[in-house]
Amino acid sequence: MTDTILENLSLIEQEQNVRILYAVESGSRAWGFASQDSDYDVRFIYIHPLEWYLSISDKRDVIECPITGDLDVSGWELRKALGLFRKSKPPLLEWLGSPIVYLDRYGFADKLRGLVDAGFSPRSCMHHYLHSARNNLKRYLSGDTVKLKKYFYSLRPVLACLWIEKHNTMPPTEFCRLYADAGLSEELVAAIDALMTRKTAGIEMDQEPRIPLVHQFIEEQLQHYLEIADSLPVTTLPVEPLDKLFRDMIKTVWNSV
Repeated sequence: MTDTILENLSLIEQEQNVRILYAVESGSRAWGFASQDSDYDVRFIYIHPLEWYLSISDKRDVIECPITGDLDVSGWELRKALGLFRKSKPPLLEWLGSPIVYLDRYGFADKLRGLVDAGFSPRSCMHHYLHSARNNLKRYLSGDTVKLKKYFYSLRPVLACLWIEKHNTMPPTEFCRLYADAGLSEELVAAIDALMTRKTAGIEMDQEPRIPLVHQFIEEQLQHYLEIADSLPVTTLPVEPLDKLFRDMIKTVWNSV
């Protein structure tokens, strides 16, 4: 599949006249709880030639490819990505921490990672994870019977909130690192481990009775973080280092072609 992904990325560059700076796996495969039939969610950051930016017109700043089979590929234009980085948006920050990297060029990702600590905003990130966990809880886990695999899509953002409260840094992308750091009870660990074994093995996990222990943990943690989120600090990275990175990438990428 890696060869297929790289072929798709190369085709995007040719058809769109862009250069891809960084491409990674996102979603459940990057998080570490993919099923055997999980999609490949490939996300990338790309840059246009200088002339594209020298225009008064608003232009499309995303590339979204039609989903084919189990391959879902899309990307953000560099200026858009840097703007989201400045707002401390977790999806982009998670891409920088993905354990599955398909392309990493021109030193871009390392330079952006070097700015993460200075620009990380605990309040913004916690609100993002709270929103994700609450939406998933309401949509999939509110009945007496629930989609058990959806527990992970509330557990992971809840554990990310726990990491932010504990470390005041961007949480790691991988679920296993969040999980190992959380200090959960033996009973809760046993319940989550059993869920993880079933999900990664591809065992059917459709509507089944809710798991009270896991459900209670999620709800209690959500209530706690809803109460403290607005007390966390807000950080906004100055625009100058991001402007410099943008200009440096324009020069580096297109002078090397």
